[in-house]
Amino acid sequence: MSTTQLTFEDNALAQALYGEQGKHLKIVNRSLGVKTQVRGNQVSVEGPEAQMRLAQRVLLELYELLRAGYPVLAQDVQYTIRILQDTESASVKEIFLDTVYISAMKRRISPKSLNQKRYIEAMRTHDIVFGVGPAGTGKTYLAMAMAVAALMNQEFIRIVLTRPAVEAGEKLGFLPGDLAEKVNPYLRPLYDAMHDMMDFEKASRLVQRGIIEVAPLAFMRGRTLNDSFVILDEAQNTTSEQMMMFLTRLGFGSKAVITGDVTQIDLPAVATSGLVEARELLRGVEGIAFVHFTDRDVVRHPLVQDIIRAYDSRRPRRLSEVEPSRA
Repeated sequence: MSTTQLTFEDNALAQALYGEQGKHLKIVNRSLGVKTQVRGNQVSVEGPEAQMRLAQRVLLELYELLRAGYPVLAQDVQYTIRILQDTESASVKEIFLDTVYISAMKRRISPKSLNQKRYIEAMRTHDIVFGVGPAGTGKTYLAMAMAVAALMNQEFIRIVLTRPAVEAGEKLGFLPGDLAEKVNPYLRPLYDAMHDMMDFEKASRLVQRGIIEVAPLAFMRGRTLNDSFVILDEAQNTTSEQMMMFLTRLGFGSKAVITGDVTQIDLPAVATSGLVEARELLRGVEGIAFVHFTDRDVVRHPLVQDIIRAYDSRRPRRLSEVEPSRA
């Protein structure tokens, strides 16, 4: 067992670091198997050498975030531990302070993992980006934040949000209403993400004016999308033909982000996922970036990470889900 002591100059920031009733320190203790003791602005950390050093690094990184004006929450402590467990040399401050957008609720939207940071950088530097990984890793949400920020900065004239209308394991039967009302349930997740970025009235005005368009993938056929930020969600449920059709819609001055989870393919078993095929065919093409997320990047409720692992361990893998050759 090893022990180290940390002294923080600012007493107020030290208290924010500890969390209400020491909640943040309890997370560090439980996650890393160490013991912390507090005396004013001093914290002693005791535990196995490697775990003690990691806990020390976590606390120092979080303190630097607080000094920079970042309001550290309990989930940020968890994300910081996860990041430094994966890459001890990572700069948490550099990741968390990379603000993509400030939402309508004044919430800072920024990456919370190394892969999310890579994803953001890929969207900044590439015209076509694929974000592939499990649910809850921020693929669609961060793409939406990047799109809204770019629109507000007048980098694009419109945002186009689309996804294939494929039933997820249940038959919805006959849906009443006109065409828009029939496809609306499939597009609801995109509307939810959009309304989290901006207030409802502003989003509605932009949709009515056609500046933000939300439509099923079938509506993309025959179009050329210039000066647009285009997001294709749930791309694992595209067919090969649909994926090719979508990718060839891209016009001058446009950017496309394609997101999907190859473990949640709802196509018939004999069909090849357009996302899986594109991952194989387009790997290495200049101007196209692939960012792969894992359960370590999940930013929903902590139990979501465990649920993904549990299902992955027992799920029989379709042929189309198999990782492509690295050769």
